[in-house]
Amino acid sequence: MLKPWREVAVPHEDVLKGTFQQAEFAADLSRVHDGTATAEYQNAELFFQRTFITEGMRLLLDSVVRRLAGRGGDPVIQLQTAFGGGKTHTLLAVYHLARGEASAGDLPGVAPVLNGAGVVELPPVRTAVLDGNKFAPNAPRQSDGIKVHTLWGELARQLGGEAGYQRVRDADVSGTSPGKQILAELLDDCSPCVVLMDELVAYIRQFEEGKSLAGGTYESNLSFVQALTESFKAVPTAVLLASLPESDKEAGGVRGHAALKTLEHYFGRTQALWKPVGSEEAFEIVRRRLFSKIDDRAAAEAVCRAFADYYTAQGTDFPQETQESRYYARLTEAYPIHPEVFDRLYGDWSSLDNFQRTRGVLKLMAKVIHRLWKDGNNDLMILPGSLPLYDPDTRNEAIYYLPQGWDPVLENDIDGERAQTTAIENKETRLGAVQACRRAARTIFLGSAPTTPNQLVRGLEIERVILGCAEPGRQTGVFKDALARLTDRLHYLNSADHRFWFDTRPNLRREMEERKKRFKDGQDVLPVIREGIQKSLPSGVFGGVHVFTPSGDIPDDQALRLVVLSPETPFSRTENRFWKPTAEEILLNRGDQPRHRQNRLLFLAADFDNVGRLKDQVRSMLAWKSIVTDYRENRLVLDNLMAAQAEAALKQALEAFKKALRETYKWVLAPGQEAQPGKGVSEIFWEHFPINSGAANPALEIEKVLKENVTLILEWAPYHLSKMMKQWFWKEGVPAVGALEVWQAMCSFLYLDRLKDEDVFRAVLTAGSESSDFFGLAQGKEGDKYLGFSLGKATSPVLDNSLLLIEPETAAAYADAEAASKEGKTGIPGDPYPEGTPGGGTGVQEPGAPGYNGQEEDSAGEPPKKRFYGSLEIDPVKAKKQFSDMVDEVLMQFSTRPDVKLRIVLELEAESPSGFDGATQRTVKENCGVLKFRNAEFEKG
Repeated sequence: MLKPWREVAVPHEDVLKGTFQQAEFAADLSRVHDGTATAEYQNAELFFQRTFITEGMRLLLDSVVRRLAGRGGDPVIQLQTAFGGGKTHTLLAVYHLARGEASAGDLPGVAPVLNGAGVVELPPVRTAVLDGNKFAPNAPRQSDGIKVHTLWGELARQLGGEAGYQRVRDADVSGTSPGKQILAELLDDCSPCVVLMDELVAYIRQFEEGKSLAGGTYESNLSFVQALTESFKAVPTAVLLASLPESDKEAGGVRGHAALKTLEHYFGRTQALWKPVGSEEAFEIVRRRLFSKIDDRAAAEAVCRAFADYYTAQGTDFPQETQESRYYARLTEAYPIHPEVFDRLYGDWSSLDNFQRTRGVLKLMAKVIHRLWKDGNNDLMILPGSLPLYDPDTRNEAIYYLPQGWDPVLENDIDGERAQTTAIENKETRLGAVQACRRAARTIFLGSAPTTPNQLVRGLEIERVILGCAEPGRQTGVFKDALARLTDRLHYLNSADHRFWFDTRPNLRREMEERKKRFKDGQDVLPVIREGIQKSLPSGVFGGVHVFTPSGDIPDDQALRLVVLSPETPFSRTENRFWKPTAEEILLNRGDQPRHRQNRLLFLAADFDNVGRLKDQVRSMLAWKSIVTDYRENRLVLDNLMAAQAEAALKQALEAFKKALRETYKWVLAPGQEAQPGKGVSEIFWEHFPINSGAANPALEIEKVLKENVTLILEWAPYHLSKMMKQWFWKEGVPAVGALEVWQAMCSFLYLDRLKDEDVFRAVLTAGSESSDFFGLAQGKEGDKYLGFSLGKATSPVLDNSLLLIEPETAAAYADAEAASKEGKTGIPGDPYPEGTPGGGTGVQEPGAPGYNGQEEDSAGEPPKKRFYGSLEIDPVKAKKQFSDMVDEVLMQFSTRPDVKLRIVLELEAESPSGFDGATQRTVKENCGVLKFRNAEFEKG
């Protein structure tokens, strides 16, 4: 079981309690020299306990020890590193070593330095500290009864007291350099000695050229430095250490820059240049300053090994350097802080002008560790994704070094209760379980917030983002998913070429979100969805695809038609109120007329749960399209990067729209009824089938689903046709039925099989004609004789009004009779029916079935009833519905039979006690004339 960092590494008490002061991280050489610094800097033992002696510092101390012992070493050492790079800390190490206030054995790391130089113990060493920030050029200083005006006066006083000062008194009072000879004699008399010069440029840049101050002139101070560096060469037991800024900005202004260049030239003659802190050594420096101990070294190594193995196993998801064996060493050196944190702070944040290299890292990480400890953070190591940017102290420390404008970025996009990252995680528990969004956003912020004008490529590669988030045992895919969500939702996050970065300028997403509000469902969104469906849904097996089409515009014919319902009427398994009224209205009616061929309609409906997302995606696509259009037509100004991002976002939005469309329109609805002979027909029911949204061709996928669920028949066997005929069409007394009538019935009645088209029906007739088991065929009938009779002979019949399907036993009997007639065995060829039985006819003999003619004989054997009368009083308020029901339930029983003559007479009476005004009378008469009423008259009472 791997232990979290908080169970292994123990921070210093001031870090734990949050009582540390920022000033404690700022080493001040003058305060130490004056005896007023904090204990960790003032006390030599405490200082070395918290100081990691880097390789550069070790070599420097070795040189200083050798010089002071008269065994060689460099006379002049220039420390020139980046801002906050440890210059002053190195000077303090030399100061404490030279002062000898504690024995070398009590100073951690010092004894090996002395042993390496072959020195048992240093002799008493005099020290002088010249701090440019402490001295004022035009303000003489009084110390130990001596009034000092210049740097050389202060140097002589600190090294030699009253006697030493007297050597340079005249030069000090006059503000002129004392010369190399005098300085060399002073150093020789006071050796072994160490002179530490800090912030020299800050002092000299205060002088104006040609102007004399109490501290001398610009030229005299530069002459002093030149003479001083030369004089140290002549004294074998004297050493000078001076720190110079590395950048022109640190030098400060024109005079500071000029002074820096001149001093670099003078020191360049005699100096040895040291860069005390290497990037890897910074790990140990920070760890010693922030953590008091590692309680369980084995546990720490186990964690580091787990990380190294994790990176190797998931190699393609992490940067290349993590695959090298030495990365394990980096992990152990940096533990409990992940090396990626140091790489970003030392590599990126150190490029900021006001971020002090090591000091800035210490200040920021002290706040981070304090908050993580307080909140019980259980990460295995402190990763970039661990940074508690929700904490005000940590956030303020981070943005202190950045330009203005970062606070809303952190608050809205990165971390905290109101951040988008938190909102996403609250909705998606898979991401929230590991804080994937917040960890990714923190990592991107740490790696992308610092920017410089000469930066060629912005952003953090996706592999480095994963490196800053993931821990052993976690799937990297969840962080990739989080990045996808962040790219879609955040206003300040930018991405390009698989790199991610935050910026204080809102990205185009905010502009897009504002533009989304312009688009309305009816005017803008629905037309786009309609067009998308029309493009993505070819007709395929359907004779027509009708997208959001009113019922009156959907033909009532024999073609198979797919009706696509509007997203305003989505399908829900639990709620019928959205889709069902609309679907049934289209199924039952064509506009104001009843629909006859109901079995030719199938429906495609949107998924209720996905409709909102589809509409939102359409608005996003329209917004991106408007941005790109405005940019192309010079109505919107964008830089090249933002223009490219807009183009890419539009392309992504188009693809996302296509995907959302497939995922939303996923339900095929098929109406049906059940019927049993003699028991009538059931209410309409609806079958629903989901289609695979990932299918390349939606039309083929719909066809596949319908075929698999036997809702649509593409190939039919003669057996099934014969079975259906026996159940519904071939009844006693009706052994032959028109084939076209059967096909039309199958197009109309929902309880019959639904064939793809007439070709399928024609094919089953052809296939069945080869056998005598299914049906016989004829091209008509005259009296008792079937014209073009065929049984068991392959043929390709023409589907027209004359084609008859004959019940197989009847057909076989007819065939036998016909054969016998030809042989002279009977005088009535072609009459296989008993006396009194109708010799043919059409229609289904069950109530509600296709072709039912209502002719039934009673038990007494009375002749069939051949005429029907009926009257219905209609409620004026419900007239339209009642009349439609009458047409569907009664009139249709007669209109489907070709031998039935129908006569419908509609009588209308209206009576008003107050009478009808002239306008009403005129309108009614005109309309009745147009509708061809036989009689239309108004009468008096």
